[in-house]
Amino acid sequence: MLKTYSVSLAVGILAGLIYAVLDVNSPAPPIIALVGLLGMQIGEHLIPLVKRLINRQPVNLHWFRHDYHHKIGDNPPPSGDKTS
Repeated sequence: MLKTYSVSLAVGILAGLIYAVLDVNSPAPPIIALVGLLGMQIGEHLIPLVKRLINRQPVNLHWFRHDYHHKIGDNPPPSGDKTS
């Protein structure tokens, strides 16, 4: 758990440094903050997709529902669905 907080703090410091370099006030105006959050979400969710593409694994509905979708909201796959 401490690792999560440490990584979060480090990334926050990095974001603050980037804001300073770009001369953006912190906290950023709402639209800039929302665009930044969107960028973080896109970046976070691109990594599993790119890994699958590099490993030449299929990117299909089965992968999304069983191996990935539940990670977005920490929800288990729908009941009755088989994970294999």
